[in-house]
Amino acid sequence: MEQINTEKFDELLKGDKPVVCDFFATWCGPCKMLAPVMEKVSEKFSDRAVFVKVDIDENLPLAARYGIMSIPLVAVFKGGEQTAKTLGYMSASEAEKFLEENL
Repeated sequence: MEQINTEKFDELLKGDKPVVCDFFATWCGPCKMLAPVMEKVSEKFSDRAVFVKVDIDENLPLAARYGIMSIPLVAVFKGGEQTAKTLGYMSASEAEKFLEENL
Protein backbone atom coordinates (compact mmCIF):
# COMPACT_ATOMS: atom_id res chain seq x y z
CA MET A 1 0.00 0.00 0.00
CA GLU A 2 1.36 3.35 -1.03
CA GLN A 3 1.62 6.09 1.59
CA ILE A 4 0.25 9.28 0.03
CA ASN A 5 -0.35 12.95 0.84
CA THR A 6 -3.49 15.08 0.62
CA GLU A 7 -2.83 16.17 -2.97
CA LYS A 8 -2.47 12.58 -4.25
CA PHE A 9 -5.51 11.53 -2.17
CA ASP A 10 -7.66 14.20 -3.80
CA GLU A 11 -6.47 13.03 -7.25
CA LEU A 12 -7.42 9.42 -6.47
CA LEU A 13 -10.93 10.45 -5.37
CA LYS A 14 -11.53 11.74 -8.91
CA GLY A 15 -10.83 8.29 -10.38
CA ASP A 16 -13.28 5.55 -11.30
CA LYS A 17 -12.20 3.00 -8.71
CA PRO A 18 -13.22 3.10 -5.06
CA VAL A 19 -10.43 4.21 -2.71
CA VAL A 20 -9.73 2.41 0.57
CA CYS A 21 -7.62 4.55 2.90
CA ASP A 22 -5.91 3.49 6.11
CA PHE A 23 -5.54 6.66 8.20
CA PHE A 24 -2.70 6.14 10.71
CA ALA A 25 0.15 7.72 12.67
CA THR A 26 3.68 6.42 13.22
CA TRP A 27 3.29 6.53 17.03
CA CYS A 28 0.05 4.50 17.05
CA GLY A 29 0.45 0.89 18.27
CA PRO A 30 -2.83 -0.46 16.86
CA CYS A 31 -1.96 1.23 13.53
CA LYS A 32 1.30 -0.73 13.40
CA MET A 33 -0.65 -3.94 14.08
CA LEU A 34 -3.20 -3.14 11.35
CA ALA A 35 -0.64 -2.28 8.64
CA PRO A 36 0.28 -5.89 7.70
CA VAL A 37 -3.40 -6.90 7.79
CA MET A 38 -4.28 -4.15 5.32
CA GLU A 39 -1.29 -5.05 3.12
CA LYS A 40 -2.57 -8.63 2.95
CA VAL A 41 -6.22 -7.83 2.21
CA SER A 42 -5.29 -5.09 -0.27
CA GLU A 43 -3.73 -7.79 -2.47
CA LYS A 44 -6.97 -9.80 -2.44
CA PHE A 45 -9.14 -6.77 -3.34
CA SER A 46 -6.67 -4.91 -5.60
CA ASP A 47 -8.89 -5.47 -8.65
CA ARG A 48 -11.84 -3.76 -6.91
CA ALA A 49 -10.25 -0.71 -5.25
CA VAL A 50 -7.16 1.44 -4.85
CA PHE A 51 -5.56 0.93 -1.42
CA VAL A 52 -3.54 3.73 0.20
CA LYS A 53 -2.50 4.94 3.61
CA VAL A 54 -2.28 8.47 4.97
CA ASP A 55 -0.27 9.65 7.98
CA ILE A 56 -2.67 12.01 9.74
CA ASP A 57 0.17 13.90 11.45
CA GLU A 58 1.63 14.81 8.05
CA ASN A 59 -1.79 15.59 6.54
CA LEU A 60 -3.71 17.37 9.30
CA PRO A 61 -6.10 19.26 6.97
CA LEU A 62 -7.17 15.96 5.38
CA ALA A 63 -7.76 14.38 8.80
CA ALA A 64 -9.76 17.45 9.82
CA ARG A 65 -11.82 17.32 6.60
CA TYR A 66 -13.11 13.88 7.56
CA GLY A 67 -13.29 14.53 11.30
CA ILE A 68 -10.74 11.86 12.16
CA MET A 69 -10.24 11.96 15.92
CA SER A 70 -9.17 8.34 16.53
CA ILE A 71 -6.99 5.92 14.59
CA PRO A 72 -6.48 3.52 12.98
CA LEU A 73 -9.43 4.36 10.76
CA VAL A 74 -10.07 2.60 7.47
CA ALA A 75 -12.45 4.44 5.15
CA VAL A 76 -13.99 3.58 1.79
CA PHE A 77 -14.56 6.36 -0.74
CA LYS A 78 -16.75 6.02 -3.83
CA GLY A 79 -17.40 8.80 -6.30
CA GLY A 80 -15.32 11.14 -4.16
CA GLU A 81 -17.50 10.60 -1.06
CA GLN A 82 -16.81 8.61 2.09
CA THR A 83 -19.28 5.71 2.07
CA ALA A 84 -18.03 3.55 4.96
CA LYS A 85 -15.50 3.52 7.77
CA THR A 86 -14.31 1.31 10.58
CA LEU A 87 -12.30 2.33 13.60
CA GLY A 88 -9.62 0.36 15.42
CA TYR A 89 -7.65 -2.80 14.81
CA MET A 90 -9.31 -5.63 12.92
CA SER A 91 -8.19 -9.10 11.93
CA ALA A 92 -7.76 -10.12 8.30
CA SER A 93 -11.13 -11.89 8.30
CA GLU A 94 -12.83 -8.80 9.80
CA ALA A 95 -11.13 -6.56 7.22
CA GLU A 96 -12.21 -8.85 4.38
CA LYS A 97 -15.79 -8.85 5.67
CA PHE A 98 -15.78 -5.03 5.91
CA LEU A 99 -14.49 -4.73 2.35
CA GLU A 100 -16.90 -7.34 0.96
CA GLU A 101 -19.80 -5.36 2.45
CA ASN A 102 -18.58 -1.93 1.37
CA LEU A 103 -16.85 -2.24 -2.02
